[in-house]
Amino acid sequence: MSARAVYSPVTLHGRRVVLRTLGDHDYEGWLEVRVRCRDWLVKWEPRSAHASSLPEDQRSFASRCALRERERQLGSGYGFGIFVDQRFVGEITLSSIQRGPLQSAFIGYWIDEAFAGRGLMPESVITLLQYAFQSLRLHRVEINIIPRNAASRRVVEKLGVRFEGIAERYLEIDGAWEDHARYAITAEEWADRAPELVANWLLPVQA
Repeated sequence: MSARAVYSPVTLHGRRVVLRTLGDHDYEGWLEVRVRCRDWLVKWEPRSAHASSLPEDQRSFASRCALRERERQLGSGYGFGIFVDQRFVGEITLSSIQRGPLQSAFIGYWIDEAFAGRGLMPESVITLLQYAFQSLRLHRVEINIIPRNAASRRVVEKLGVRFEGIAERYLEIDGAWEDHARYAITAEEWADRAPELVANWLLPVQA
């Protein structure tokens, strides 16, 4: 079955960003960003020492979109493109969703270097957290970041997501086992902080 045949978009709206599941028709916009920002992105991406970097051909992209759609149908993960004024600027995922006693998941993200530092990623994270806690009814969401990745850490620090410590040699990144700073938020914390976070990042700015 082709990626186009199974494509069934899910869309979430922030203040400036739109999060939408990707289809094969998004390939050209995605490729332009990936090629232009390759040096900015690849050094932070999970990859074993013997693996190639993320395939960027159209067929691989379509297969990846179809896989993400299958994960969504199974309830095991949600992958979204980040769009600003209909322009593709990055991706954000809610992955490894566990039900049963855990009710947990992980958020990962990347953004076009040209759009970094504008508050778009914190807004995207809050948009996805709102979906994770209020629609999917998860209990805990983690975000794990290489400690020296200052740009990614600023995202969670702007939002005041709780820091839990350093997990040593946690994930293989660009061929090396890297420590990760672990951040997490629970449903109880979200309930306490949602009014503030939603008002600061998602609601329209009052004139």
